[in-house]
Amino acid sequence: MIRCHLSLLMGRDKLNIADVNRETGLNRTTISSLYHETAQRVDLEAVAKLCALFRCQVGDLFEFVPDGTVADDPK
Repeated sequence: MIRCHLSLLMGRDKLNIADVNRETGLNRTTISSLYHETAQRVDLEAVAKLCALFRCQVGDLFEFVPDGTVADDPK
């Protein structure tokens, strides 16, 4: 499973969905689906805009978590 850390980045910078929409021009539905981790696919342009906004790398925004494990599990 792929985890999206958009909610963490938005919380860190105290931004809401409207702020991210205004700063990136991304559709609110796209931002919301990433925020709530319900997105099934993501456009690379959206990833690039989010990485530019949060000044982060793709790996800071997304994390691969093998099925059957928890993201914070040290196994």
